[in-house]
Amino acid sequence: MEVLKFANPHFLYGLWAVFILTGFYVYVFRSREKLLKKFGHLEILQKMMPGYKNSRRIWKAVLIHLAFISLVIALAGPQIGTAMEDVKREGLDIIVALDVSLSMQAEDISPNRLEKAKYEINKLIDILQGDRIGLVAFAGMAHVQSPLTLDYSAARLFLSLMDTDLIPQPGTAIGDAIRTAKKAFNQKERKHKVLILITDGEDHESEPIKAAEEAAEEGIIIYTIGLGSPQGVPIPIFDKYGNRAGYKKDRSGNVVTTKLDATTLQQIAYATNGKYYISTSGEAELDEIYKEVGQLEKKELISRQFSQYENRYQIFLALAILFLLIETFLPVTIKKIV
Repeated sequence: MEVLKFANPHFLYGLWAVFILTGFYVYVFRSREKLLKKFGHLEILQKMMPGYKNSRRIWKAVLIHLAFISLVIALAGPQIGTAMEDVKREGLDIIVALDVSLSMQAEDISPNRLEKAKYEINKLIDILQGDRIGLVAFAGMAHVQSPLTLDYSAARLFLSLMDTDLIPQPGTAIGDAIRTAKKAFNQKERKHKVLILITDGEDHESEPIKAAEEAAEEGIIIYTIGLGSPQGVPIPIFDKYGNRAGYKKDRSGNVVTTKLDATTLQQIAYATNGKYYISTSGEAELDEIYKEVGQLEKKELISRQFSQYENRYQIFLALAILFLLIETFLPVTIKKIV
C-alpha cells in the first residue's frame, strides 16, 4: 500500500492564502461591476460588447487558484512510498561503568577525575558506529543508569546526570559494578559484549577479581581505565553552592587521600582477555579501546523495513505551469471573423 507524505509539510500552511486570493478576486469582480453600472445597464453593455464572456473571467480566476494550490503542494514536496528495503545494522554491545564515588572529585586530573571521565565517554559516543551503548553508575553500590541503546542522544543525557551525589551509599564497589553490567547484557549470548570500567580502582571488599572471572564466563571482555595518580591526593568537599569547603577527613580528623590502584584494574582486565589503560592528558584511551573492539565479531543489532519514498513534486509543478499557460492564453473576449 502506497503512503503519501510530504518532505516539507510546513509549506502546506500556504494553502490558507487561497482564501486571501479568493477574497481578492471577489473584490475585483465587484469593483468592476460597480464601474460598469456607472455607464449603464449591465445587460445592455454586454450586448454592446460582442464576444465578451463574463464566465471566462471566472474560469481564469479558477485557473489561477489551481495553479497556486499546485505550486504550494509542489513546494511541500509530496512523496509516495513505492518500495521496501531491509536495513541491517551490525555492532557490539558496549557498557561503560563509571565510578561516581566521592574519590572521583579528586583533582589530580584536571578539572577532576569524574569530569575527565565524562568528557572521554562523550567522545566515545561521538565515534560509535551502530554499536549499542549502556551506562552503569557505581559507588558503594551499582545501578544501570542507561540500558543498552542506539539512541546516542539519550545516552548523553543520562551521562550528564552522573555525579558524585547520584548514589547515596559511599564507597567503591567495583565487583558490584561488574555484576550489574553483566545482568544488563543479553544473558543468552556469550560474545559481542564489551565492558569499559572507568575508576580509580580503590575497591572496598566487593571481590572485583572474582566478578571479572564470572563475567569472562559470560563472554564479556573488560577494558579498564585507571584515573588518578598512585601517590595519593586529598578529596575536596564542596558545599551546596559549589564552593570548596575543605577536604574529606576520617573520624580522627586526618585528611583522607585517594590513590590509583592499578594492580586491581590490571587483574580485572587480564581475567577477561581485556586490557588496562591509565588515563592520560592525550585522551586517547577510549579511542584505542574502540579501535581494538572494532576488530571483534559484530552482531546484527537491528533489522527493520523502511519505506523508500520517491519525490512527486514534479507532477504538481507541471500542473501549476499548465494552469498558468491555459490562463494566459484563455481570452476574455472572442473575436468574430466576419
